[in-house]
Amino acid sequence: MVKTVFGKKHIPLVIGNWKMNPETEVQAQELFTRIHKELGTKGSVSHVAIAAPYVFISSLFKIAKKSRISIASQDAFYEPQGTFTGEISLPMLKGFGVTHVIVGHSERRKNGESDERVQKKTQTVLQSGLTAVVCVGETIRDAHGEYFNTVEAQLRSLCTEIKPSQLSRLVIAYEPIWAISSGDGKGKTATAEDAHEMKLFIQKCIVELFGRSAVSKVRIIYGGSVNSTNAENLIVDGQVDGFLVGGASLKPAEFVKVIRISDSHGK
Repeated sequence: MVKTVFGKKHIPLVIGNWKMNPETEVQAQELFTRIHKELGTKGSVSHVAIAAPYVFISSLFKIAKKSRISIASQDAFYEPQGTFTGEISLPMLKGFGVTHVIVGHSERRKNGESDERVQKKTQTVLQSGLTAVVCVGETIRDAHGEYFNTVEAQLRSLCTEIKPSQLSRLVIAYEPIWAISSGDGKGKTATAEDAHEMKLFIQKCIVELFGRSAVSKVRIIYGGSVNSTNAENLIVDGQVDGFLVGGASLKPAEFVKVIRISDSHGK
């Protein structure tokens, strides 16, 4: 059963992050449609969202309206408009029906995105009334446990301006940087014990920042080479509240298997 250590059961959240895939709009529409068909007419117990490249969001939203799949964005900028070449604003995304925004993905952190920028983006997402899916995670796991300090620093920076009333629209995705795949399909996955240990630590930080009752408002999901082989262990023994799925979300049957595993522990 998906629950926090404080006993609050969350409806699981499963987000498919397509990253810079596929190549064409037609391929994106076909992929989305196949996922929708694999899910069937009854949909899922879990909340499901697809984070597609920006250029496909508009056409996918037209298909999504006939399904129970939400549309997510892989990132967003913190200013509503202006001289910011190449950036995408929250008003633009809201206009296309986006409900969730991934912030601070491990690939972006790896390429230098700072805690300060993650904080500013998160605050803008929450102020816009959308759900922020904020990724936290360490670069390496050292024997002395310094990686806890890394995650705590990320969380404390993140929560600088967050109000308790916004917590229900905050999702924390534990996504260790060492677990992301470089595209060769050989990404590592944290063990269920690793994921559970970090979930407990994140909850501890949330309690320190907002009080004990805040824990029941925040989902904590796991990302990092998730597939149908490891999902069961991660959600049962890791007790995560869902998944941020990368490469497996590009394979409809495999992605739906992950969703069904999530469903079976969200009832």
